[in-house]
Amino acid sequence: MKRISLSRFVSLLSLASLIWAAGVPPVRACSTCGCSLSADWAALGYDLMPGFEAGLRYEYFDQSDLRSGTGSADRAAFPLPNNAELQQRTLNRNTWFDLGYAFNRSWSLTASVPFHDRFHTTIAEGDTEISTSRASGLGDLRLLARYESFTSSHGLGFQFGLKLPTGRFDQTFAEGPQAGELLDRGLQLGTGTTDMLAGISWFARPAESLGAFLQLTAQQPLAARDHFLPSASLNLSGGLRWLNSSRFTPQLQFNVKAEGREHGSASDRDNSGGTLAYLNPGLTAELAARTRAYVFVQLPVYQRVNGLQLEPKWIFSAGVSQHF
Repeated sequence: MKRISLSRFVSLLSLASLIWAAGVPPVRACSTCGCSLSADWAALGYDLMPGFEAGLRYEYFDQSDLRSGTGSADRAAFPLPNNAELQQRTLNRNTWFDLGYAFNRSWSLTASVPFHDRFHTTIAEGDTEISTSRASGLGDLRLLARYESFTSSHGLGFQFGLKLPTGRFDQTFAEGPQAGELLDRGLQLGTGTTDMLAGISWFARPAESLGAFLQLTAQQPLAARDHFLPSASLNLSGGLRWLNSSRFTPQLQFNVKAEGREHGSASDRDNSGGTLAYLNPGLTAELAARTRAYVFVQLPVYQRVNGLQLEPKWIFSAGVSQHF
């Protein structure tokens, strides 16, 4: 493969960002946007071993920080009843099941399905009491193909696939004044839409004991469903890892996720959209010859949201994979 310089890759990222911004409608960032960690970070820069690989990933984040713009919002400053919804808390426990197959050292296909467990409390517009919901079940299935090509010190990868509408979107509030009413579509197990997935990644080894990567991924819904168009999004990730002789590899990753406003009569346009940035220290471990595990903590360094939205103060992610 022809060597791809870092400057050229950054130019490609910039061009892709401009094309994306010009070619898609405004999009949303719901209060349950969740983990923006690069999910396939562990595979970046490694030759694929032909065969099957199974993975299990878990993420936990408690959204209780009510924010407006770039700062926190004081709930006490909003008298009740209010003409704005005052979200209280969204507790997320997500488990991802991954199954992949590498056809050779360059081509692979992965299927990922999440199991969401989400507890949510809010004071709806015009209410004075809290309404509560609990949504648990399978979410939307993702199918992703990946191609990677390598030189002795650099590599370039492409990802493309679909998110399929396998998750339910008919969950209702269980308790409170809104009992029996539908949850916001951003809080449902699935969006109900089919989305296109695409990405480009660059990885290199700038020093003997240092690995690096950059990755730009995009998600674009193909059509609205039941008066709701979910977000398109851009996620830029990058990271450095210290390659040493032990089984443990420290890594520092950053993520920037940009989304706009949602659309449709079933949307919450005023309270959607924003830009989130995280710094993510983590550690990987080679448990056995074909078994890898990792743990990360995401720490927000910049948050800008439209309207009133809940955001977490930290996100915990851990996973394990086994190659067969």
